[in-house]
Amino acid sequence: MPAPAARPTRAHLRLLQDLTEAIGVSGAEGPVRAIVRKQVEPHADTVKVDALGNLLVNRRGAGRVRLRVMVSAHMDEVGMMVVSVSSEGLLKFEAVGSIDDRQLLGKPVWVGADRLPGFIGAKPIHLMSDDETEQTVKVESMSIDIGSGSKTAAEAKVKPGDRATFATRFRRLGPSVMAKALDDRLGVATLIELVQNPPDGIELLAAFTVQEEVGLRGARAAAFSLDPQAALALDCTPANDLPSWDGEENIAYNTRLGNGPAIYAADGRSLAHPGLLEHFIHTAESQGLAFQIRQPGGGATDAGVIHVARSGIPSLSLSTPARYPHSAAGIASLSDWRDTARLAHAALSTLTERTLRRS
Repeated sequence: MPAPAARPTRAHLRLLQDLTEAIGVSGAEGPVRAIVRKQVEPHADTVKVDALGNLLVNRRGAGRVRLRVMVSAHMDEVGMMVVSVSSEGLLKFEAVGSIDDRQLLGKPVWVGADRLPGFIGAKPIHLMSDDETEQTVKVESMSIDIGSGSKTAAEAKVKPGDRATFATRFRRLGPSVMAKALDDRLGVATLIELVQNPPDGIELLAAFTVQEEVGLRGARAAAFSLDPQAALALDCTPANDLPSWDGEENIAYNTRLGNGPAIYAADGRSLAHPGLLEHFIHTAESQGLAFQIRQPGGGATDAGVIHVARSGIPSLSLSTPARYPHSAAGIASLSDWRDTARLAHAALSTLTERTLRRS
């Protein structure tokens, strides 16, 4: 199969826009799953949705002997869940996934399946005491205002359990893109492309997973079900290329925009399989593809649970860097995203059982 294109086409950008603008907060990934299914079903040998909501796709490669390789990308995003409605019709909510409270206040949002427009508000500065102005407003003191004048009017449109997410439109910014949920719709778009244009010599077990942002839950079930011989987790990692205001470098997140995809040596939940790590580095070098090694430290991808599934699965993580993840908008380099797809395709096309052997 031909290698993925080095530059994004209009179709690539249109798909990424559709994926990032969909609401897919953890546990309610249905709108994203529908987009993915439409894209992969014509190319798949089998497609199924498991009990948790993972979309599992089988795409058989060429040759008699094929490695069964699971490639995962999580469909969910961080966001909010409505928990109650006040007498004034304001929506009280809790964060779903890891979100800094400072990222929430003053943001426009979409609420529920009907994408009701809303706004995250709190006590205005005019009504605050001097002490309050010096403190970070906590999520418990915020509400989503959808303009309803009463509890009854709000409850006719929204119910507890409904998800909300940032109302951010996809935009191209020269060599970059800006959108919400680049973590991990970049990975989802890359995995769709791998299904449509599969690497030679493997049986591709594509797992579009759920609930990664709340504990890697979907990948655990998917890995057990698929029982692969090796696994690759496609994700999005924070770029740490902004000014260091405190004068200290964060070595856990060392990647930078424009330097290529990040190959993981380790993170907070997994150590890369040495054979896979060497193979991806060698492939990038031989193909002339930019790449960077994400230094060991915090964070985790689906690989954190995949590698310990069943009797152990050789695993590696590959991420596209992006600034400002888990906020209203992230920024990622288009060249990094395209090189992620190119590296994944090339490395998987040349993967053999020998790569996975332990000495």
